[in-house]
Amino acid sequence: MKKNFALALLLSIPAFVSAQEKSQSDSAPDSKISFGVKGGYSLSNMKFLDEKYNSKSYFYAGVVAEKPLSSNLSIQAEALYTQIGGKQDFPVVDFTDSGVIERGSIQFDYQLTQIQVPVSVKYYFIPNLSASAGINFGINLSEKVKTDEVVNGSTSHDYENVKTLNLFPFLGMEYKINDQFFVDARYHFNFIGINKGESFDTKIGFLQAGLGYKFK
Repeated sequence: MKKNFALALLLSIPAFVSAQEKSQSDSAPDSKISFGVKGGYSLSNMKFLDEKYNSKSYFYAGVVAEKPLSSNLSIQAEALYTQIGGKQDFPVVDFTDSGVIERGSIQFDYQLTQIQVPVSVKYYFIPNLSASAGINFGINLSEKVKTDEVVNGSTSHDYENVKTLNLFPFLGMEYKINDQFFVDARYHFNFIGINKGESFDTKIGFLQAGLGYKFK
Protein backbone atom coordinates (compact mmCIF):
# COMPACT_ATOMS: atom_id res chain seq x y z
CA MET A 1 0.00 0.00 0.00
CA LYS A 2 2.79 2.42 0.95
CA LYS A 3 4.74 1.57 -2.22
CA ASN A 4 1.70 2.14 -4.44
CA PHE A 5 0.98 5.50 -2.81
CA ALA A 6 4.58 6.66 -3.13
CA LEU A 7 4.79 5.53 -6.78
CA ALA A 8 1.57 7.37 -7.62
CA LEU A 9 2.93 10.50 -5.95
CA LEU A 10 6.18 10.28 -7.89
CA LEU A 11 4.43 9.78 -11.24
CA SER A 12 1.88 12.53 -10.66
CA ILE A 13 4.39 15.37 -10.31
CA PRO A 14 5.42 15.63 -14.00
CA ALA A 15 1.76 15.59 -15.06
CA PHE A 16 0.92 18.28 -12.50
CA VAL A 17 3.81 20.46 -13.62
CA SER A 18 2.88 20.01 -17.30
CA ALA A 19 -0.70 21.08 -16.57
CA GLN A 20 0.54 24.12 -14.67
CA GLU A 21 2.80 25.15 -17.52
CA LYS A 22 -0.03 24.82 -20.02
CA SER A 23 -2.37 26.93 -17.88
CA GLN A 24 0.31 29.61 -17.62
CA SER A 25 1.17 29.76 -21.31
CA ASP A 26 0.02 33.40 -21.53
CA SER A 27 1.88 34.56 -18.41
CA ALA A 28 5.32 36.16 -18.26
CA PRO A 29 8.16 33.70 -19.05
CA ASP A 30 9.92 34.22 -15.73
CA SER A 31 6.76 33.30 -13.78
CA LYS A 32 6.33 29.84 -15.31
CA ILE A 33 6.95 26.65 -13.40
CA SER A 34 10.17 24.93 -14.38
CA PHE A 35 10.80 21.26 -13.80
CA GLY A 36 13.61 18.78 -14.18
CA VAL A 37 15.47 15.85 -12.71
CA LYS A 38 18.19 15.58 -10.08
CA GLY A 39 20.35 13.01 -8.34
CA GLY A 40 23.39 12.66 -6.15
CA TYR A 41 25.03 11.40 -2.98
CA SER A 42 23.44 11.04 0.45
CA LEU A 43 25.30 10.63 3.76
CA SER A 44 23.16 9.97 6.83
CA ASN A 45 23.97 9.80 10.54
CA MET A 46 21.81 7.97 13.07
CA LYS A 47 21.66 8.49 16.82
CA PHE A 48 19.97 6.20 19.34
CA LEU A 49 19.57 8.03 22.67
CA ASP A 50 23.15 9.31 23.24
CA GLU A 51 24.86 6.68 21.06
CA LYS A 52 25.95 7.75 17.58
CA TYR A 53 26.07 5.04 14.90
CA ASN A 54 28.41 4.91 11.92
CA SER A 55 27.47 6.93 8.84
CA LYS A 56 25.55 5.40 5.93
CA SER A 57 26.12 6.29 2.25
CA TYR A 58 23.52 5.98 -0.49
CA PHE A 59 22.22 7.80 -3.58
CA TYR A 60 19.11 9.86 -4.27
CA ALA A 61 17.28 10.51 -7.55
CA GLY A 62 14.00 12.10 -8.58
CA VAL A 63 12.17 15.08 -10.05
CA VAL A 64 11.99 18.77 -9.13
CA ALA A 65 9.58 21.65 -9.83
CA GLU A 66 10.13 25.35 -9.10
CA LYS A 67 7.62 28.22 -9.15
CA PRO A 68 8.97 31.82 -9.05
CA LEU A 69 7.11 34.22 -6.76
CA SER A 70 9.21 37.28 -7.57
CA SER A 71 12.56 38.14 -9.14
CA ASN A 72 14.49 36.66 -6.20
CA LEU A 73 12.04 34.38 -4.40
CA SER A 74 10.54 31.02 -5.40
CA ILE A 75 8.94 27.83 -4.05
CA GLN A 76 10.37 24.43 -4.90
CA ALA A 77 8.96 20.91 -4.50
CA GLU A 78 10.60 17.58 -5.25
CA ALA A 79 9.99 13.84 -5.13
CA LEU A 80 13.10 11.73 -4.49
CA TYR A 81 13.91 8.07 -3.99
CA THR A 82 16.64 7.33 -1.43
CA GLN A 83 17.64 5.37 1.65
CA ILE A 84 18.77 6.74 5.02
CA GLY A 85 19.87 5.15 8.27
CA GLY A 86 23.07 4.18 10.04
CA LYS A 87 25.39 1.30 10.84
CA GLN A 88 26.23 -0.20 14.25
CA ASP A 89 29.08 -2.56 15.10
CA PHE A 90 27.90 -4.80 17.93
CA PRO A 91 30.63 -6.78 19.77
CA VAL A 92 30.27 -10.55 20.03
CA VAL A 93 31.79 -12.26 23.10
CA ASP A 94 31.95 -15.71 24.64
CA PHE A 95 31.93 -16.27 28.38
CA THR A 96 34.35 -19.05 29.33
CA ASP A 97 35.92 -20.38 32.52
CA SER A 98 39.04 -18.38 31.74
CA GLY A 99 37.14 -15.16 31.15
CA VAL A 100 35.47 -13.19 28.37
CA ILE A 101 36.72 -13.87 24.84
CA GLU A 102 35.95 -11.42 22.04
CA ARG A 103 34.86 -13.00 18.74
CA GLY A 104 34.76 -9.83 16.68
CA SER A 105 31.59 -7.90 15.88
CA ILE A 106 28.38 -8.01 13.86
CA GLN A 107 27.38 -5.00 11.80
CA PHE A 108 23.74 -3.90 11.93
CA ASP A 109 22.70 -1.83 8.90
CA TYR A 110 19.56 0.23 9.60
CA GLN A 111 17.79 0.96 6.30
CA LEU A 112 14.83 3.30 5.83
CA THR A 113 13.99 3.23 2.11
CA GLN A 114 11.95 6.34 1.36
CA ILE A 115 10.17 8.51 -1.13
CA GLN A 116 11.07 12.00 0.07
CA VAL A 117 9.07 15.13 -0.74
CA PRO A 118 11.17 18.21 0.11
CA VAL A 119 9.29 21.53 -0.02
CA SER A 120 11.31 24.73 0.31
CA VAL A 121 11.44 28.48 -0.14
CA LYS A 122 14.42 29.70 -2.19
CA TYR A 123 16.00 33.15 -2.09
CA TYR A 124 18.29 34.23 -4.96
CA PHE A 125 21.16 36.46 -3.82
CA ILE A 126 22.22 36.73 -7.46
CA PRO A 127 20.56 35.15 -10.53
CA ASN A 128 22.67 31.96 -10.29
CA LEU A 129 23.05 31.52 -6.52
CA SER A 130 20.28 30.79 -4.03
CA ALA A 131 19.73 29.62 -0.46
CA SER A 132 16.78 27.50 0.61
CA ALA A 133 14.96 26.49 3.78
CA GLY A 134 12.18 23.96 4.10
CA ILE A 135 11.01 20.61 5.35
CA ASN A 136 11.41 17.15 3.86
CA PHE A 137 8.52 14.69 4.18
CA GLY A 138 10.06 11.19 4.20
CA ILE A 139 7.55 8.41 3.41
CA ASN A 140 8.93 5.00 4.32
CA LEU A 141 8.60 2.25 1.72
CA SER A 142 10.36 -0.26 3.97
CA GLU A 143 12.11 -0.34 7.35
CA LYS A 144 14.79 -3.01 7.66
CA VAL A 145 17.78 -3.98 9.78
CA LYS A 146 20.31 -6.12 7.90
CA THR A 147 23.31 -7.92 9.34
CA ASP A 148 26.51 -9.35 7.85
CA GLU A 149 25.94 -12.58 9.81
CA VAL A 150 22.86 -14.65 10.62
CA VAL A 151 21.02 -13.31 13.67
CA ASN A 152 17.93 -15.13 14.96
CA GLY A 153 17.84 -17.24 11.81
CA SER A 154 18.11 -14.45 9.23
CA THR A 155 20.27 -11.59 7.94
CA SER A 156 17.25 -9.30 7.40
CA HIS A 157 14.72 -8.19 10.00
CA ASP A 158 11.90 -5.63 10.16
CA TYR A 159 12.89 -2.41 11.91
CA GLU A 160 9.89 -1.96 14.17
CA ASN A 161 8.37 1.02 15.98
CA VAL A 162 9.23 3.50 13.20
CA LYS A 163 6.88 6.21 11.90
CA THR A 164 5.67 5.84 8.31
CA LEU A 165 6.08 9.60 7.81
CA ASN A 166 9.27 11.29 9.00
CA LEU A 167 9.93 15.05 9.02
CA PHE A 168 13.34 16.61 8.38
CA PRO A 169 13.85 20.41 8.44
CA PHE A 170 16.69 21.48 6.14
CA LEU A 171 18.85 24.32 4.84
CA GLY A 172 20.52 24.31 1.44
CA MET A 173 22.33 26.13 -1.35
CA GLU A 174 22.05 25.91 -5.13
CA TYR A 175 24.25 27.19 -7.95
CA LYS A 176 23.07 27.34 -11.56
CA ILE A 177 25.90 26.38 -13.92
CA ASN A 178 23.79 27.56 -16.86
CA ASP A 179 20.09 27.74 -17.80
CA GLN A 180 19.71 23.96 -17.52
CA PHE A 181 22.37 22.45 -15.23
CA PHE A 182 22.69 23.15 -11.52
CA VAL A 183 24.45 21.79 -8.44
CA ASP A 184 22.99 21.85 -4.96
CA ALA A 185 23.62 20.70 -1.41
CA ARG A 186 21.47 20.63 1.71
CA TYR A 187 21.62 19.39 5.25
CA HIS A 188 18.65 17.82 7.01
CA PHE A 189 18.61 18.27 10.77
CA ASN A 190 17.79 15.49 13.25
CA PHE A 191 15.41 17.61 15.32
CA ILE A 192 12.48 15.16 15.09
CA GLY A 193 12.61 11.51 16.15
CA ILE A 194 11.76 8.74 13.66
CA ASN A 195 10.34 6.30 16.21
CA LYS A 196 6.85 5.99 17.59
CA GLY A 197 6.47 7.07 21.21
CA GLU A 198 9.16 8.63 23.38
CA SER A 199 10.73 5.64 25.12
CA PHE A 200 13.60 5.05 22.69
CA ASP A 201 14.46 8.31 20.95
CA THR A 202 16.08 7.66 17.55
CA LYS A 203 17.04 10.50 15.21
CA ILE A 204 18.61 10.78 11.75
CA GLY A 205 20.32 13.73 10.09
CA PHE A 206 21.67 13.62 6.57
CA LEU A 207 23.50 15.52 3.86
CA GLN A 208 22.49 15.46 0.19
CA ALA A 209 24.68 16.86 -2.60
CA GLY A 210 24.27 16.41 -6.33
CA LEU A 211 23.58 17.58 -9.86
CA GLY A 212 20.32 18.54 -11.56
CA TYR A 213 18.95 19.32 -15.02
CA LYS A 214 16.05 21.69 -15.78
CA PHE A 215 14.02 21.11 -18.94
CA LYS A 216 13.38 24.02 -21.28
